[in-house]
Amino acid sequence: MDYIYVDKNSIPYSVDIRIDGTTFTFTFNYNSEADFFTVDLERNGQVLARGEKVVYGSPLFLAYLTEDFPARPIIPVDFSGTEERVGWRELGENVFLAVPEV
Repeated sequence: MDYIYVDKNSIPYSVDIRIDGTTFTFTFNYNSEADFFTVDLERNGQVLARGEKVVYGSPLFLAYLTEDFPARPIIPVDFSGTEERVGWRELGENVFLAVPEV
């Protein structure tokens, strides 16, 4: 299983991440008033998704099941079983963006 590290202290920021041989640009944002994160996704300079909310246990980009998107799911999870949300306190502490093998 792979993981995507989010540097909360650098938000908003963009980072290129290679998944299964394809490079995607992820842009991470944070809404401090409502305490949630969003992700924008690009591939080869083409915007694939904007403002995808990071929701605990819900695969990112699930609404977009096309070949342009990562083939493997990206799921915010807490393997310790103590968290059920993805806010500032949780992300990167107990909750991580997991990229499991299909």
